[in-house]
Amino acid sequence: MIKFIAKGLYTTIQDEGRFGYRNIGVPYSGYMDKENAKIANLILGNPLNNSLIEATLIGPTIKFEESAVICITGADFNPMLNENKISLYRPIEVNKGDILKINNSSVGSRCYISIKGNIHSDVILGSKSFFSQITKSSVIEKGDKFKFEVNNKEITHKYTLKKFKLDSNIQVLKGPEFKCLSKKSIDTLINQEFSIGINNRMAYYLNEKIQDGVNSIISSGVIPGTVQLTPSGQIIILHRDCQTTGGYPRILQLNEKSLNNLAQLKTGDKIIFKLLNF
Repeated sequence: MIKFIAKGLYTTIQDEGRFGYRNIGVPYSGYMDKENAKIANLILGNPLNNSLIEATLIGPTIKFEESAVICITGADFNPMLNENKISLYRPIEVNKGDILKINNSSVGSRCYISIKGNIHSDVILGSKSFFSQITKSSVIEKGDKFKFEVNNKEITHKYTLKKFKLDSNIQVLKGPEFKCLSKKSIDTLINQEFSIGINNRMAYYLNEKIQDGVNSIISSGVIPGTVQLTPSGQIIILHRDCQTTGGYPRILQLNEKSLNNLAQLKTGDKIIFKLLNF
């Protein structure tokens, strides 16, 4: 069992997400940065879609009430085990009574703490991923406890050569309403650098606007990575907890690589859209 001595800023349990329920308005949810989450599970020999702990900006402090093997990936939150710095992207043995402190990160927004085995948490609509509209909890709170099932499978991946790196280049495809943009708007969209404004698990707002906005459309399907443009010129990039439909034109669509990368960017970070042609 693990106990959260400090909850961090926004700490949740996430797995790969909920699938097959968007027709009733339920978002996918799941890991914000799927690549790093799955690497954490891979290193420990867990199923790639296993539930784990996702920490955002400021991490939690966790007491282990039994021994375990963990792996931390993603942004470097300067993790400490009993006040000793530990490495990312490799298995770490933890003993009963040990204290794991996940601090904060100067580069990157999210880290993933996987436990060899499986964290026990309520399964709602086929997933353990926290989402405030349907799960009992929206975030982990101080004092919360979680049991975990030990996985005795031998670890074959002792470490990975992957290094965490941010990328300001956001790869996109043309969205269904891209054709509604003026040439001036397209030039601005593709050639201008944008900075990230308000953001959460649902969406990222960009600070700079497109001067020529476009009219709303009949409410249509959207998915994580859809880039919307409002009539006022506001650019919104939808993420894992996004709604299932929307009435703003869908001008671009991020690929999975850039959706993962965006999850690691903070308010004020700069991005450039890179249009992929097929």
